[in-house]
Order: sequence, then structure tokens, then C-alpha cells
Amino acid sequence: MAQHNTRPAEPVRRGLAGRIPSPGFDAFGSIFGFIYTFLAGNLLMALANAPLVLCLALVADPAAAWPFFLALSVTVAPSLAALFASFQALHDDGAAAKPVASFLRGYRRGFRRAAPLGLASVAVLLFLGVDLAIVQAMPAAALLVPVILVAAAMTVSVAVMAVAGVVLLPGNGLKSLLKASLYLSVQRWYLSLAMLVLLGIIASAALLQPVLGVALAPAPLLFVAWSNAAYAYSAILSAP
Repeated sequence: MAQHNTRPAEPVRRGLAGRIPSPGFDAFGSIFGFIYTFLAGNLLMALANAPLVLCLALVADPAAAWPFFLALSVTVAPSLAALFASFQALHDDGAAAKPVASFLRGYRRGFRRAAPLGLASVAVLLFLGVDLAIVQAMPAAALLVPVILVAAAMTVSVAVMAVAGVVLLPGNGLKSLLKASLYLSVQRWYLSLAMLVLLGIIASAALLQPVLGVALAPAPLLFVAWSNAAYAYSAILSAP
């Protein structure tokens, strides 16, 4: 006589829950890696630019003392290179990345090239800012003001792109990085425009709420700017 299997059939998973795969440890590791990198990056950026952050928190109207704060921002370029280095480590190592160590290592390696970029950018922006204040009272202000604003925007865009090149192209000198950054800023103007918008958001957050703005805003937005810069460099390097 044939024996019948009396074991109850396993219930079939039905509905939406049966079709959703369980998230793996890799997904959680990647999310944690991004969050950890962003939080550590914001803290380290604040420490690297402590005089600027402290004065922003203490001065009631930073815009009125813009030359002073622009001079203090000379420390931003090396710290930005360090933050970009931590983003590069996150891209290369994923969840195994160590953002604090990558930031410190990137600061040490990139300081020699990023610091002159920051100093030159601040000098150019100070010059343009003084010119802007002077020409506003001139009859040709309607023509000169847009030119000065475009020059200031290009200065910022080229500087950030060059700082990204310090990390992405560690073997290149400043002269070649500046040439490539100028070319990419003009050719990929839409990426430059997006970068300026992101930097404007960061600056606005830092001016309105210095503590919260510096603690939350910079790293996620700068990650987008770095990704755009990395894409622009990779596109030009892969071109025949």
C-alpha cells in the first residue's frame, strides 16, 4: 500500500511581502558608510575651519564684514581636498572606508597644492569684491557688475574643480590642474552651475544657522559637487 505524505505543505508567501527581498548586510553597510562619512566629514571640516566657524557664530552680520570672512576662508581649500579624499576612499573601499583616517591623510597629502589654490582664490575674490563695490557708483555699473559676478563665479568653480583634481589626479601639477579646471568649468557649464547652487546653499545655511548649517549641510551637498567633478574629469580622460 502506498504511503501518503502527511507532512503539511509549507505555506506559500503571498502578497507584497513575499516579493520584497530582505536587505542584505552590504546594503546596510553602504548606507552606514555614507552616513558615517558625512557626519565625520562635517565635524572635521568644522575643526579644520574653526576660526571661520567660530566667527560666523559670534558675529551678528557676517555679510557686513565680508572681507574679513573671505580672508578667513583661506583654510577651506585644504579641508575641501581632505573631504574629497574621504569621498574617494568611500568610493574605492565602500563600507570598509575609514573617513577620519582618509580625511587626515588627504589633508596632509593635498595641502601643498590645495593651500595655494585657496590663497589665490581668496585674493581674486577680494579683488573682485572691491571692484564690485567701486563700480556700483559708476555710470557703467549695468555693464560691469554682471562681468564681475561672472568672473567671481568662474573663480569659485575653477577653484573647486581644481581642488577635486588634487585628489583625482595626484600626479598633476597646479598649472595643468588649473588649465583642466578652466576647460571643464566652461565645457561642462551645467555642472559648474549646479556646483555654484550647492555652494550657495551651504553658504546660506552657514550664515543663517552657523552651528546647524556647518553640522548638517556641507558634506552631503559637497558629495554631489565632488561626484560631478569626478564625472567631468573621467569624461575628459576617457575621451579619445
